[in-house]
Amino acid sequence: MITKKSRSEAREKRHQRIRRRIQGTPERPRLNVFRSNAHIYAQIIDDTQMRTLVAASTLDSELRGGLAGTPKQEEAARVGALVAQRALAAGISRVVFDRGGYLYHGRVQKLADAAREAGLVF
Repeated sequence: MITKKSRSEAREKRHQRIRRRIQGTPERPRLNVFRSNAHIYAQIIDDTQMRTLVAASTLDSELRGGLAGTPKQEEAARVGALVAQRALAAGISRVVFDRGGYLYHGRVQKLADAAREAGLVF
């Protein structure tokens, strides 16, 4: 019997396939993206120590007030710029991008482009 997978199960399977190839190291940590219907989250992770080094999301107090009424792609761009700003302040300039099983399109692409423009190299 063939069962149809839900969208979230298919995304999780894609993410596991991507994670087999992508590894965050102290020299090049992993920039991970998670998006829900309402919010988008980005964190920079060192997989060897299993630590989150830097994080930002639309729920951050720095962004929360100024996001009312803005499109979701603009919110994602602001999160990308904020995570890049925090990473550069922490001495991180080179990362590996982990799109989390999502298509590199829309909010994920805007976050990545804004992080690049703010100074992260990937």
